Amino acid sequence: MNKIFTLIPVIILCFFQVKAQRSYWQQKVSYQMDISFDVSTHQYRGTQKLLYQNNSPDTLHRVFYHLYYNAFQPGSMMDVRSRTIADPDPRVTDRISKLTKEEIGYIHVKTLAQNGQPVDYTEEETILSAWLANPLLPGESTSLEMEFEAQTPLMVRRAGRDSKEGIEYSMAQWYPKLCEYDDMGWHANPYVAREFYGVWGDYEVNITIDAKYILGGTGYLQNPNETGGGYEDDHIKVKPSGSLKTWRFRAPNVHDFVWAADPDYTHVKRTLENGTILHFLYQKSKKTKDWELLPDLLVKVFHHLNEHFGEYPYDQYSVIQGGDGGMEYPMATLIEGERNLGGILGTAIHEIVHSWYQGVLGNNESLYAWMDEGFTEYVAYATRQALFEPGSTKNPVENQYKAYMMYAAAGIEEPMTTHADHFNTNSQYSIGSYSKGAVFLNQLSYIIGKDTFMKGMRRYYNTWKFKHPTPNDFIRVMEKESGIELDWYKEYFVYTTKSIDYGIENVESKGETTEILLRRHGQMIMPIDLVVEKKDGSRVLYNIPLGIMRGRKEAEPGDMQWHEAKAWAWTNPTYSLTLPFSLKEVVSISIDPSERMADIQRENNIFTPKNN
Repeated sequence: MNKIFTLIPVIILCFFQVKAQRSYWQQKVSYQMDISFDVSTHQYRGTQKLLYQNNSPDTLHRVFYHLYYNAFQPGSMMDVRSRTIADPDPRVTDRISKLTKEEIGYIHVKTLAQNGQPVDYTEEETILSAWLANPLLPGESTSLEMEFEAQTPLMVRRAGRDSKEGIEYSMAQWYPKLCEYDDMGWHANPYVAREFYGVWGDYEVNITIDAKYILGGTGYLQNPNETGGGYEDDHIKVKPSGSLKTWRFRAPNVHDFVWAADPDYTHVKRTLENGTILHFLYQKSKKTKDWELLPDLLVKVFHHLNEHFGEYPYDQYSVIQGGDGGMEYPMATLIEGERNLGGILGTAIHEIVHSWYQGVLGNNESLYAWMDEGFTEYVAYATRQALFEPGSTKNPVENQYKAYMMYAAAGIEEPMTTHADHFNTNSQYSIGSYSKGAVFLNQLSYIIGKDTFMKGMRRYYNTWKFKHPTPNDFIRVMEKESGIELDWYKEYFVYTTKSIDYGIENVESKGETTEILLRRHGQMIMPIDLVVEKKDGSRVLYNIPLGIMRGRKEAEPGDMQWHEAKAWAWTNPTYSLTLPFSLKEVVSISIDPSERMADIQRENNIFTPKNN
C-alpha cells in the first residue's frame, strides 16, 4: 500500500510535465550585425552578436547555423543534386560545378564565443555545428558573438551578384543564420535546393558599402537622410563612387533578413490607407516599362489581402528587381523585372501573398512546403481573379487541379508530407507543394462551405501569426470554425496519395420517385454534392456528408434548392438516394458541378436520362 501511494505523486508530476511539454513554445533571437562590403572583390566581413532565448523545456548543449553561400561551390550537395536529379532546375543544372574561385560563394566563421568564452565549432559545408561553452538551460538566454567573412557568389539560384538583368547584388541567405529548434528538435538541414525555416526575432543590421549604391530590403531604414536613394525626407545628393556610407536597418519580429543593392535603382513609393509604405526599386529602361504600372496595381492587392485574409502587420514592404525569378522574404521580395505586365504582376502577387503564409505564418516550409506554397498559390490566384477578372466565376486554381489530377491518375505523385528536398523530382515537388496544396484549400471550401472557409482563413491567420503552425494547427482552426471533424481529410489528402473517384452507378425510375445509386471507385472518401437539374429550370442540391464529419456545411449562396441527405458511412462503397419526383422531370444529375472536388475521373459524374 505504501508503495502505491508513493507512486501517485510521481504519476501526477509526470502527467503535468507531459502537459507542459505539449504546450506551445518557440525560440527567440535578436541579431546585431555590422557588415563592411567591398564591391571590388564582392566580399564582405561582418560581426554578429546574437542573443538567444531558450523557451524550450530542454537544456541545449550545442547550436547550429546555416551557411547558405557554401552551397555555391563545385562538389557541394546542391551542385551534386542538381547534376543527378532527373529534371534539374534550368537555372542551376551544372552551373555550380563551373564556378571559378572568384565566382564561388562562401561564408566562413572566423571566431565564435558564448558570453565571451570561446566556443568549439566545425563547418560542415552549409551547416556550422557549435558546442556551447556552457549549457543553455530552459528559460535562460545567452549571447553568441561571431566574426565572419563571406564572398557573394555569381548569381545561380536566388542570391548572388550580377544577375542576368544586370542587378549587382541580390543578398539573400547572406549571413550565418541560427537554425530553428522546436518540439521536433533541431532543423539543421543542409542547403540543397529549396525552402527555409527560421527563428522569430529582431534584427539590427548596419551595412557599409560604396556610396553609389542604393539599397532596399527587410526592415525600416533608420538613417534615410544620410543614405539618400529616394528614402530621404529631403533631397540628399548621392555621393560619388569610392566613398562609403552606412545603411542602418531595424526589423522587429521577423525570421530572416534580405537586402539588394544596385547603383542604378529607381525608387518610387506608395502609401496604403493604413499607413504601410510600399517601396519599389528597379532599373528604369524600356525592358522594365511596366514597372511604372505596378505600384498602383499592388496597392489594390494589399487592400484586398488586408480585407479578406488578415491585416499585413508591418509598416513597409519592398518590391525589388533582383534574384532569378521570384522569391519571398520578410517585408520584401526579389523578382525579375524584364517581363510584360501580366508576368511581372502575377509574380509580384504570388510573392506578396507569401508575406501572409511564410512571412507572418512562419511554418516549417521545408517540412510543410504545401502550407506555404500551396496556400500562397490559392490566395494569389483568387486575388488575381477578384481584382482583375471581374465577374469571373471559374475555379481560380483550375490549372492546379489539372496538374495534380494528371499526376494522381498516373500514380506518380508523392505524399505532401515529403520533405521539400527529398522529392524524387523537381516536378513532383512542384505538384505536391504548389498544385496539390492549392487544391487542398479550394477543396476544403467545398467540404465546409465557402463563407465558413473564408472566416476560417482569417481566424487561422490571426490565431497563428508570428508562430510556427503545423497541419494540425490549421485543421483544428477549421474544425472550430465549421463545427465539422476534418482529421480524415488531412490524413487522406496530406499523408497519402489516395485519390478521389466517385460515380453515378445507376439511375432508375420508380413511379413517381427516382432511385440513384452512387459508388466510390477511388480510395479517398469525400462528402458529395449531388445536383439535379429539372425541366422546369430549377436545380436541387442534395448534400451528402460523411458520417465521420459529425456535421455538414451550411447551404451555400446560390439559386439552388438545398436538401440535407442522410450521411454516407465511409466503409460503404455505395450509397442510395431517393428523389421525391419522377425521372421524367429530370434533365441531368451530376456530382459536384462546381468541380471543387478533385475527382480524377469526372466522366462518370454526370447522368443524362435517355428520354432527353
